[in-house]
Amino acid sequence: MDNPVLVELLRGGAVESRHRGAVSIVDATGRKVAGLGETDWPVFPRSAVKALQALPLVESGAAEALDLDDAELALACASHNGEERHVSGARVMLMKAGLDENALECGSHWPKRMEDVAVLHRADAHPCPLHNNCSGKHAGFLGLARTLGVPTRGYVEPDHPVQIEVRVAMEEMAGVRLAEMARGTDGCSIPTYAMPLSALAFAFARFGTGEGLAPLRAEAAERLFNACVDNPFMVAGSERFCTDVMRSFRGRVFVKTGAEGVFTCSIPEKGLGIALKCEDGATRAAETMMAAVIDALIDKDEDEAMALAPWFAPQLTNWTSRHVGDIRAVADAFAPLRGVAG
Repeated sequence: MDNPVLVELLRGGAVESRHRGAVSIVDATGRKVAGLGETDWPVFPRSAVKALQALPLVESGAAEALDLDDAELALACASHNGEERHVSGARVMLMKAGLDENALECGSHWPKRMEDVAVLHRADAHPCPLHNNCSGKHAGFLGLARTLGVPTRGYVEPDHPVQIEVRVAMEEMAGVRLAEMARGTDGCSIPTYAMPLSALAFAFARFGTGEGLAPLRAEAAERLFNACVDNPFMVAGSERFCTDVMRSFRGRVFVKTGAEGVFTCSIPEKGLGIALKCEDGATRAAETMMAAVIDALIDKDEDEAMALAPWFAPQLTNWTSRHVGDIRAVADAFAPLRGVAG
């Protein structure tokens, strides 16, 4: 594999670490507009495809039948912090389906932020499946199962009707046969399928524009896109890249992180979808990579530029809050993306 160094970590003015990666930029016709590194690299997209996995929830009519609002649909696409609004939102989604947290098969983990962990400690409580960063997605799966009239138990298994619907939607969006690709198990126990970065980028070009999609799917994609960009807190939470970027760009950009250094993005005004992977799986570098791609592709006003800056060149501090280093995108590596048009 021959991926370029896209991000460097500096300490004392010297490069301490380097992160290689690949970026694919594709339009809604499937044309490969630009790229860096191995753009056909098959990667497990992990949580970066949650918006695609939520398509059957909307286009089946389940979201309407369950009276899910846009904040709840954004939560169905989320990798959230486990803050109170996220936990409460997932609980309400389950209640609308006549279920509770015991139906969730995603497992439990502590909230991402220490502030929210402290809340549980003070209450002498432990995390439950609602605190899992994928609880909104799983609540959506369960709601779909109830609406389809299929068993809720085992909804995470590859041969369950819900996961079959999800797989077919992703195949159609990306233009690949996932049954022919490597299949693994995600951290929340659902199937995850490897797919080329370019296919992933193609899916998100179509997701953001609706081009080439049947009317029902285009409507579902538009509703999920708008739900996420209008409710960015529900997609991630406080001090998170996805929330900050979508909030700052006010509908111009949809962006979603996945584990092991994967990101997806839709830029409707350019007609483009983006998928990237940090080769070593580091989230810190993947965030800087995606910030650099957005910086290269989009003309920004002053507020947008200021909001992107902390992610484009984040500072490293030590335990005394002293500035000890910097993470930076390698400018020359991203230069070929500047001025790219869909």
